[in-house]
Amino acid sequence: MESYLVSRHFDLITPDGKITSLKSLSPTTSQAIVTIDHISPAFVGYKIDIESVFFNLKSTLAQLGLNAVTENILLDANRSRAEVSITLQAFGEVATQMLKLLQIGAYIGKLFAQDERRRVRDPAYLSRMFGRYDRFGSPLLSLGSFKDNDQLLLKKVDGRAVAFLSLLEGTVKYDAMTLGILPTLEKALHLPSIQTRLLLQLHQVNHPSSHVVKEDDILLVRTLPLHIRTVFAVVAGSLLPKGMQHTSAAVLEPNTKESGDIYELFGTSTEVLKEIPLEFYTLEPHREHIFFADRDQLLAAIESPEALFQAFKTAPSPEHHLAAMFVVKGEQMLNLKPEDWIAREPHRSPFPGVIHPSKQSAMVEHYIQEQPTYPFLKAIENDLITSEGILLTRYFPSPAMKPMLLSSLVRKFLKRIYFHKPSLTYGDYFSHEDRALLLDLAKFGIPTYWVDETTQKILQYIPKPGKDSGMFVPLNQVETFLKATTFGIYGSNLIEYDFEKDLTDILKGILVMAEDLSHPLLNATTPIAFVTGGGPGSMSLGNRVAKSLNILSCANIMDFRGKKGSVVNEQKQNPYIDGKMTYRLDRLVERQAEFNLDFPIFVMGGIGTDFEYCVEEVRRKTGSTEITPILLFGPAEYWEEKITPRFQSNLQHGTIEGSEWVSNCFYCVSSAKEALEVYHQFFCGSLKIGKNGPVYEKGFVTF
Repeated sequence: MESYLVSRHFDLITPDGKITSLKSLSPTTSQAIVTIDHISPAFVGYKIDIESVFFNLKSTLAQLGLNAVTENILLDANRSRAEVSITLQAFGEVATQMLKLLQIGAYIGKLFAQDERRRVRDPAYLSRMFGRYDRFGSPLLSLGSFKDNDQLLLKKVDGRAVAFLSLLEGTVKYDAMTLGILPTLEKALHLPSIQTRLLLQLHQVNHPSSHVVKEDDILLVRTLPLHIRTVFAVVAGSLLPKGMQHTSAAVLEPNTKESGDIYELFGTSTEVLKEIPLEFYTLEPHREHIFFADRDQLLAAIESPEALFQAFKTAPSPEHHLAAMFVVKGEQMLNLKPEDWIAREPHRSPFPGVIHPSKQSAMVEHYIQEQPTYPFLKAIENDLITSEGILLTRYFPSPAMKPMLLSSLVRKFLKRIYFHKPSLTYGDYFSHEDRALLLDLAKFGIPTYWVDETTQKILQYIPKPGKDSGMFVPLNQVETFLKATTFGIYGSNLIEYDFEKDLTDILKGILVMAEDLSHPLLNATTPIAFVTGGGPGSMSLGNRVAKSLNILSCANIMDFRGKKGSVVNEQKQNPYIDGKMTYRLDRLVERQAEFNLDFPIFVMGGIGTDFEYCVEEVRRKTGSTEITPILLFGPAEYWEEKITPRFQSNLQHGTIEGSEWVSNCFYCVSSAKEALEVYHQFFCGSLKIGKNGPVYEKGFVTF
C-alpha cells in the first residue's frame, strides 16, 4: 500500500534504463538490451497485457534523429527489474554519428504502460484544468502562455480525448558545431541527473522549410510550449498522415514545463503535417491535481452514511490496530479493500517528560512517524499527493499529529476527516487534547466527522458560536445547533423523576411562545435544543421528551468508569441522543463548564446535581453566562432542605456579600404552568432578576 506514497515515479512509467548489451547491425541500425532496475511495485505494466507496454526513447536521442523499436520486454516483479530488447534506428547524419558513439551504460529511455483503463475519454476532464495552478504556481495544463490556450483544440475522437497542437512555421535543424558535442552528450547519458536536452537546445536553429518528411531523414517541428501537470500525453500515431510516424519518444510526462514543443517524425508520406495529435492517460488518483469540488462521485458517496460505514468495514483486522486511508475519488472509496489501508500496531510507551527534552523530542517524533496518518500527510508535504481528498481513520488522529494536520500544505489538500472511534484506549471518550485538536481543525477549516456506530449517523463536529467548545451533530441539524437557544435538565441518574408530562408541556409551551416573541433568545426564527448528561434516569427522560417533540436532543457524556475502588456509578448512554460530546472522568469540571445551557432545569438529584447547581450559581455570579432564570422543579420543601442552609450560612458569615442577588435567578415551580409563567415574564422583561433584583432568604424564589 505505501509503495506509491514513496515512489517518485508515476505508476505508468519506470525509471530510466541503461544499455547493458549493444550490437551494431549496420551504420544506421543497432540492437540493444536495456536493463531497468528499481521499478516500483505499483508499476501498471506488471498487471496489463505486455503488448500495451512500450519503450519510450529519451527525447534527446529522438531529437538527434534516433528511434527505438520495442522487440521484447521481460518484466520481473520479484526483482523490480525489466530487460527490454530494442532496435535502434538512425535517420540523418547527426543520428548516424550518435549511434556510433553510444556505449554500454548509457541511460536511453524507460517503459510506458498504455493502460486502456486510464485513457482520458472526455475532453472536459482536461479543459477544466485551464487557468488552474499547482502549489508552485505552475499551470496544470497550458499551451504557451495563458492567452494562447484557445490554440489547444480538444476533441473526442474514436471514444478518446485528443488535443491537436498547431505547428509553428519552419522546422528545427542543427548548426555546424553539433557533431562536436555528440561525444559530450554520450558521456552525459551515463549520468541520469544531467538534463542533456538543455545542451542540445544550444545547437538547434529554426529553418524556413515545409512540414514534409523526407525518406531516411528526421523531421523536427515545433508547437507552442506545452505545460502538463495532470496527465501523460502520448502522440496519437494513428491520427498522423498515412506513411508518417513519430519516434518512440512519444510520451510527455506530467512534469513537462515549456519543453514539450519539439516533435520528431519520419516516414515516406508526401502530405504536409499541420498539427500534432495527443491522447492522454490519467495519473494515479492521488496525483491527478484534482480539486475536491470536482469529484462529483466522491461528494455523492460521502453524503451516504451507508457508503461511509461500509468503507470503515474494509479497514484491516484486528480492530485494535490503528488504520488510515486517504481517499480522493468516489470509485476509490466505494471499492476499498483491507490492503488499501495503512495499518499500524500500537506500541504504548510512556514519554520521559520535559526533564529529558532531547529524549522526549526523539520519542515523540518516532511516535508521530508510527501513526498510520503520517505517510499520507508526509506525502502531501513531499508533493506525492497532489489531489484534494478526505482522510479516513479508524481512531480520531492523535493530538501529536496537530503540527502536520494544520500545516499550510496539508490544509490545502485535506478537505475532511472521518473517524470511526474517538480513542483506542478510552473508546467513545475524548481527552482534553482531543477536543483542543477538534477546535483547531474547525478553526482552520478542516471539517471533522464521526461515523458513529451508536447513533448509526454521520456526526459533524460544530463549535458553538462564541464558545471554546462544541458537539458532534447530525448533518441535517447543524444549522439548528448553531442558532439554537439551549434548555437542559440536571437530575439523578438513579431516579427517573416523575416529570415527563410537565417537561413535555413546558417544551411545547416554549415552542408556542416563540411564535409570538421577539426576544434574542426566543423568537420565531431561533430553534431550541435540549441538553442533558446523556445517561439514564432524569437525563434519559429529558432526551426522550426532546426527541419526541423533534427538538435537537444533545448530551455531554462523561466516562464514569472510575478507578478500582471508586464509588462512581457507570452510566449507560441513553438511546435518545442526536448530538453529543464525550469526556473522560478527569475532565469533569471542564465538561460541566461546557454545558452552556441558556435555561437549566433542576429536578431531584444527588451529589452530582448539587455540583451542577453550584456551577450554574457561580456562572451567573461571575458573569460568564447571561443572567437567565433557572427552574427548580418539585416541592419547595425539598429545595429548601438542599439550598437554604448553605445560602443562609453564607449570608450570616458575609461570604457572599454583593452576590446575594444570585438567589433571584432560581425559581421553584411545581407545574408546567408555573414554569411557563417564569419564562414568559423573563422574555417580556417583567421578571425581577439580576443584580438589581431582590434577595430571597431561602436562596431561591418560590413562584
